[in-house]
Amino acid sequence: MMNVSAGMRIVHAIYPAAPPLEGLGMMSECSQDKACELLRSSHSGISSAEARLRREQYGPNLVSHEQRAPLLSEIWSRAKSPLNALLLTLGLVSYTLGDIRAAVVISAIVVLSVGMAFAQEHRSSQAAAKLRQMVKTTASVVRPGEARPKTEDLEELVPGDVVVLSAGDLIPADLRLLEATGLYVNQSALSGEAMPIEKQETLPRILVEGHLDRTNLCFMGSNVVSGFGRGLVIRTGANTFFGALAEKVVAQQEETAFDRGIRRFTWLMVGVTLVLGPSVFLINGITKGDWLQALLFAVAIAVGLTPEMLPMAVTVNLAKGALAMARSRVIVKRLDAIQNLGAMDVLCTDKTGTLTQDKIILKQHVDIHGADSPRVLHYAYLNSYFQSGLKNLLDVAVLEHGDVHEALGVDERFQKIGEIPFDFSRRRLSVIVSDRRDKHILICKGAVEEIFAASTRYEDAGAIGTLDAGHLETAKKETVLLNKSGFRVVAVAYKDMSETKPDYSVEDESDLILLGYISFLDPPKESASKAIAALEASGVRVKILTGDNEVITRKICGDVGIQAKDILLGPQLDAMTDVELTMIAASATVFAKLTPSQKERIVRLLRASSHVVGFLGDGINDGPALKSADVGVSVDSAVDIARESADIILLEKNLLVLREGVIEGRKVFANIIKYIRMGASSNFGNMFSVLGASIFLPFIPLTAIQVLTNNLLYDVSQTAIPTDTVDEEYVASPRRWDIAGIFRFMLVLGPVSSIFDYLTFAVMLVVFKAWTNPALFQTGWFVESLLTQTLVIHIIRTTRIPFVESSASPALVTTSLLIAGIGIFLPFTGVGSALGFVSLPLVYWPMLAAILFLYAILAHLAKVWFVRRWGL
Repeated sequence: MMNVSAGMRIVHAIYPAAPPLEGLGMMSECSQDKACELLRSSHSGISSAEARLRREQYGPNLVSHEQRAPLLSEIWSRAKSPLNALLLTLGLVSYTLGDIRAAVVISAIVVLSVGMAFAQEHRSSQAAAKLRQMVKTTASVVRPGEARPKTEDLEELVPGDVVVLSAGDLIPADLRLLEATGLYVNQSALSGEAMPIEKQETLPRILVEGHLDRTNLCFMGSNVVSGFGRGLVIRTGANTFFGALAEKVVAQQEETAFDRGIRRFTWLMVGVTLVLGPSVFLINGITKGDWLQALLFAVAIAVGLTPEMLPMAVTVNLAKGALAMARSRVIVKRLDAIQNLGAMDVLCTDKTGTLTQDKIILKQHVDIHGADSPRVLHYAYLNSYFQSGLKNLLDVAVLEHGDVHEALGVDERFQKIGEIPFDFSRRRLSVIVSDRRDKHILICKGAVEEIFAASTRYEDAGAIGTLDAGHLETAKKETVLLNKSGFRVVAVAYKDMSETKPDYSVEDESDLILLGYISFLDPPKESASKAIAALEASGVRVKILTGDNEVITRKICGDVGIQAKDILLGPQLDAMTDVELTMIAASATVFAKLTPSQKERIVRLLRASSHVVGFLGDGINDGPALKSADVGVSVDSAVDIARESADIILLEKNLLVLREGVIEGRKVFANIIKYIRMGASSNFGNMFSVLGASIFLPFIPLTAIQVLTNNLLYDVSQTAIPTDTVDEEYVASPRRWDIAGIFRFMLVLGPVSSIFDYLTFAVMLVVFKAWTNPALFQTGWFVESLLTQTLVIHIIRTTRIPFVESSASPALVTTSLLIAGIGIFLPFTGVGSALGFVSLPLVYWPMLAAILFLYAILAHLAKVWFVRRWGL
């Protein structure tokens, strides 16, 4: 027995700033009563008032990466990108070399990028946080004096709370078990062990060194696979075992396809900068002889080639997409999942609730001959009422059927003795009840095949007979007929326990007496066929992955227009190699009788064969597949593990809602690609022009400050791209990153702008004799360069004829006109004079108008040729 001082040491070890694992070993080794005493709690938990006091002391039950970052941390997260580091380095170089104005402009570019990204993301994250309140994870908390557990937000839990666990629940904190029946927990996120671990409330017989191996402790970050239990909360939030690992887990998060695309584009532009920057420096240094000015100019060119607004463009596009999807009742948990949703070309989904109405009605309760049987209903009711695990829709339909509870006198006549929880290998569940005569009755309910396998006898009009092959064949025919009519059939069996015992196990599910069947109707959803057709038309192929049998799956699929000629069954998958299954999975549309691991295997192999795979699921058995998919989709009514594994949450389980999310994802990606194509081609074209001009001009084409000002103004003109409209043809099919395509686009469209830059050079040198007037030349090219860059935004943003067949958003038109106006009037202002600009001759402007008109035509023709040659 521990003394008081030892007990107090445990309490101090557990709260709140101690290392995460200190004290857990002692909590595992002491009795349940002692554990409750040390936490000033009881088997009935703590009162709501006490919980409020402790919440103030220990804070919310959130790990660090779930908590809202402070304002300064948000700003720093936006500022610490490699692109900003490069720009600030170039600004420091300019300052060191004495070009203060260039350093100021470079700093302004960084501030603009960081400021806009922060402002947009902060605003959108606040709105998204309010929306996520609608899909918060909850826990069932026991309170003293209350008959039933109370549902509370997971973040409200405090040490000393007692929580109830059932299949599908996330473990909400670090727990010391007080009760466990058939409790199996998946803690692979913590231990890497794929198989579920059995947990028990008893003291461990053999003390083990590893805390994760202690059978009477459960840890945040794991989830209940089967069974039920009650646990005492001993650690919450960052003090949990998972909280200590959270930062490492986040840091080790796998790079997504979206992240890889951004990274590869960034390195593409870095490569171009490393080639052109030194080239510009050497050419100007050799031809002009002023190496310092050549270095400043090369630094400015490097800034011009840097896609400094890319982080802002990506963040704002994704944030805007998340808010737009929220208006369509789609909540985005991870922003970059939006692009993956748009790139998705295969959607795997269960049929229940997706193809059907998810409103299951108990239609029949019959004996083995198909005759109506109240006894079957009564036994099914007792099973559903007393089972402690996750009550699925079938159980709810049984419990809501008529006034069975009162008719049976359940509370007065029956008492629960034990339970054998459901699992996906047995596909059945048993409860053991006692009646007034203290006779124990095992009542088993489950899939027809599995109940048949455990039954040796049947009951008919009160008489017990031997269940032979003929009876089984008749029963199977009856269930097949029901399945063909769209009914889901569950078998009910029982066994009178001749010998009572304190604990029951799976071994007791033998020699059962088949009593009959209950059948349910889940009608097809009226919108399902329309939604599937819409997804298929959008380039997303729908595949059905279900645990139901082949017959009913074929019936439901036929009702909603899915061709289900050859249904691939779970047992067939096990006989196939990965290579064989990959080939068949690509063409197969419907898979039935699948286990959770088989669903995950199909998703994984589809991804390996270059598909972007989405998975829509809401059950315990969908967790592995949700995690394996490129984008996991669940619903707000799903079990905890499904919601937490998903990247996207639907507030309505409807494929039409999901399709709207897919289209929005493609719009987001389209506007990101617009920015990238505009910036890459325009900047490359300008630098290509700079290289040529540097060779033959006796002065530098633009001063460093003029290059930076041009770049800053062009960046501002692009800030409204996230608001732009997207052509229907672009969102008609899935879109992926194509860095090679971006590079080709840059090589095709960039030189087109250079053609008109050289035409402008000719006008300035031949018509206006600017050989000896560098300021006039620089002013003329600055204005032309800025206006052509602003114009090309509207040409590149669409594959159609700009301004005629496709119009930009009002915001983009406004920013374009604003920047064009600044470019035109800047040379006539004091700021323009400070930048080295002079007034332009009147005849320059009609010539510029002609250049812009010709440029628009040639750029559009080049774009059309590119699209025909390489596609969008």
